[in-house]
Formats: sequence, C-alpha cells, structure tokens
Amino acid sequence: MSDIFSGLEKLGFNNIEAMDIFEDEKKKRAKMKIKKTSKISAKDLLYDRKVLCPVCGEKFITRTVRAGKAKLLSIDTDLRPKYDIITPYVYDVILCNCCGYAALSKFFKKITVTQADWIRKQISNTYRGREYPAEYTYEVAIERYKLALLNAVVKKVKASEKAYICLKIAWLYRCYSEELLQNENPSDELIEENHKYEMIFIEKAYEGFINTYENEDFPVCGMQEMTVMYLMGDLARKLGKLDESTKWVSKVIVSRTANERLKDKARNIKNLVKQQKRINARNKVDD
Repeated sequence: MSDIFSGLEKLGFNNIEAMDIFEDEKKKRAKMKIKKTSKISAKDLLYDRKVLCPVCGEKFITRTVRAGKAKLLSIDTDLRPKYDIITPYVYDVILCNCCGYAALSKFFKKITVTQADWIRKQISNTYRGREYPAEYTYEVAIERYKLALLNAVVKKVKASEKAYICLKIAWLYRCYSEELLQNENPSDELIEENHKYEMIFIEKAYEGFINTYENEDFPVCGMQEMTVMYLMGDLARKLGKLDESTKWVSKVIVSRTANERLKDKARNIKNLVKQQKRINARNKVDD
C-alpha cells in the first residue's frame, strides 16, 4: 500500500502510506455480515398496541405480532399453520385486565350493549386480573383463549366463533406438546394430558362447525363453506369418525366451487381414512 500515493509528497501528503483505500467498504461488509448472522428473536417481532375496551371503557396495552414478520413453514391437515420464530395466534386474544372481557382480535370490538351488560354481570364481577409476561408461553395463551371462550359463551355468539376458538385451543395444546418433545427429558405425563385436551377441543370444534354448517351463512371466521366442510372431514378423522370424515371430504372432492388445492387436501384425507380403516380391520382380525 505504501506506493499507491507516491508522488504526492510534493503536495504535502507525507504520512499516508498506511491508508487503506477500501477501509469503509470492508467495514460496511463486516456490519452486513453481522446483521445477516444475528438471529431474530420472538421479542423482536412483538409490539405494544393501545386498545379501548368496549365493555368498561378502559384503555390498555395488548401484545401484537408485527404483520407479515412470521415465516410460515407448513400447514397441518386441520389447517394449523406452523411458523419459524413466533406463533402469531398465540397473541390473538385481546384481554382487558380491568374487567376480564376477552375475545379474538377479529371479534373484540363486535359486541352489543346487551352483550356488554352480560359480560359485566357474569365476567367482570368475578374476574381477578393478573400480570402477563412480555412473551406468552403456550400455557399463558391457552389460559387467555379459554377466557375468550368463556366470554363467547356469555355473549351468546354464533357457533362458528366458539368452534373457531376451540379449534385454535386444540392447536395450542399441540404446539405445547411439540415444544415439550424438544426438551432433553420431556414429561410424558404432561404430553399425554395435552393430547387429551387437544382431542377434547377438537371434538368441541367439530360439534360447533356442524352447527355452523346447518345454521349459518358463509363465510364464517374468514372461511368459505368448502373450507369448513374439508375441516370437518379432517376433525372427524382425528376423532375416529371415519365414515363421517369420508362424507365431508367427498363433498369437497365433487364440488364445482372448491379449488383444486382444497380438493387435493380432501383427497389426502380420504386416503388417510382408507389407511386407518385397513389398520382397524387388521387389528380386528388379530383380536
């Protein structure tokens, strides 16, 4: 590097032998490398949002996941999305810690004067608020969802909303079990208990969606009729109601309105049902 600026001495530049002409660019590359390799945490994807409670009128802060920041990895057969860093629906319940009113974010403001009065009488008079951590565990999320379900029952909302809450609670129990399985010594007892409650809420979701299909107009909870029928087919399969599962997914497969992607999912469920029936038949023979 010492001869790069040779000849400038007569202009007064005598001490520039050690100068690196690409020093700034090297620093920039080093900073970019650090930025790329640094891991984004769940905390980085959360922010506080101010909310006005429609029941008691109090303003409070709720934790929210930044839109579009969670990367989708896969989707289970019952439409549970799996993400890489953070699970957005863990934070989907908005809870007023003053009066105990809780609901999914899409339903929080949808409350009548009469429903608010029911909440004050049946929830607020009993509710005891508590502090929640900055980042929710699955246990915390399940607690908040169950309170949202209780509020939904008190509000006498449509079956679709209650079924949707039950479905997401089932997802959370599954998430919790998967997290436990990553531990070095997972608790088999707790995993078994989680699975038990997952199936309880799957059954409630199935019951609720049947009621929805028979009595409500579509779309519901952001889902069209064919999506709900497909979902009922998979929930029925999980519950061992194999003939009912086949009935629902077959309707999707022959539908003129269902898209090919959903039909492929329905065909997959139908194949899983056939496999399960063969296993059941073999087990019956062995017995």
